[in-house]
Amino acid sequence: MSLAGCSCMKAGPAPGFGVCTPASRRGAAARFGEPVRQRRPFRPQGAPDASRAAATPNGLSTLSPSLPPSPTALPRSADFQRPVLQPASWEAGAARSPAPAAAPSPPTPSAHSRLRIFSGTANPQLSQEVVCYLGLELGAISIKRFADGEIYCQVGESIRGCDVFLIQPTAPPVNDALVELLITIDACRRASARSITAVLPYFGYARADRKTAGRESIAAKLTANIITEAGADRVLTMDLHSGQCVGYFDIPVDHVYGDSVILDYLASKRISTGDLVVVSPDVGGVARARAFAKKLNDAPLAIVDKRRSAHNVSQVMNVIGDVRGKVAVLVDDMIDTAGTITNAARVLHAEGAREVYACATHAVFSPPAVERLSSGVFTEVIVTNTIPVPPAHNFPELTVLSVANLMGEAIWRVYNSASVQSIRE
Repeated sequence: MSLAGCSCMKAGPAPGFGVCTPASRRGAAARFGEPVRQRRPFRPQGAPDASRAAATPNGLSTLSPSLPPSPTALPRSADFQRPVLQPASWEAGAARSPAPAAAPSPPTPSAHSRLRIFSGTANPQLSQEVVCYLGLELGAISIKRFADGEIYCQVGESIRGCDVFLIQPTAPPVNDALVELLITIDACRRASARSITAVLPYFGYARADRKTAGRESIAAKLTANIITEAGADRVLTMDLHSGQCVGYFDIPVDHVYGDSVILDYLASKRISTGDLVVVSPDVGGVARARAFAKKLNDAPLAIVDKRRSAHNVSQVMNVIGDVRGKVAVLVDDMIDTAGTITNAARVLHAEGAREVYACATHAVFSPPAVERLSSGVFTEVIVTNTIPVPPAHNFPELTVLSVANLMGEAIWRVYNSASVQSIRE
């Protein structure tokens, strides 16, 4: 069979290759006796076939019963709005098929998960009470001491990006507690904590806050520098020996006062305001005693003039104010050897005081403090648990109040960037 009559093979840009058109293909098919396939007119998908449509009395066309309407057919207006090449069942298929599952997003840490509270070995009981107030648990930490006295610290959980609070008062032995605090701060800093707050219920070396003689050190400033260089971002402390210690730190310091706990306890004893007098054991504590007396319905104030001849040795000279027939409340920030406050109590009894109460935030109780306080000159000795009181230091007149709620509230306010000063208001 010759293909010479095919018009599509006659000419082209190269021998054997031509340009085929619909007309040439129909002509070739007719000459070779093949049936000619007629092209059907273009009809949009879903539109009714005019050859199969029948007229109705109202002039509308309907499909013939031989071709039932497609269940996916849309109105004509919708057919022309959809692209021709888009399958008619695309919308229905998309509606039936479930949406692809989104990739699981990483869990967002909640407010509680970023708060971590760790305790040193100086006062674990206070730390446990603080986390109970906050409804949390103490963080896992391992603190060990080698045979030669060196301290080892390892944080037992991830604290990356967390706000860490380390509760560690510099309680006796002061140097061991301080070095342990510094090592713990360093461990948290190397564990990529976002912020580190050193919670010091009792700040040691605060009494060495100034130079009283030549060639003396200011140990309070040195201790503040060491804590800052170790990596602490903030310090939360209670009842500093002097307010100027706040300025020794180059980082923010939140100073909490524990007198509110003692005041609530004294209020429960229902002592008559007319029978009460607040006494400062020395001239340096006048501001503290005045603030304490103002909160006790503006009670009268008395001052004990004290002359100190050497460290931890005091000599009382006289009393400024009227204490005869009254209940005297001695107020101080700490009781170390109890020499000052015991001598003041004896003088107050000599001046006619009916009862003498001793109130202090920090119970250092260096020997022979317990013997002096239990000698019978005090009706009651009221302290807080910023420093743990061992069972050997207990005596009948001693009352220990907890500051856990106060410290816990201060920690929560610092963590939430709320006002700490408003605790006193």
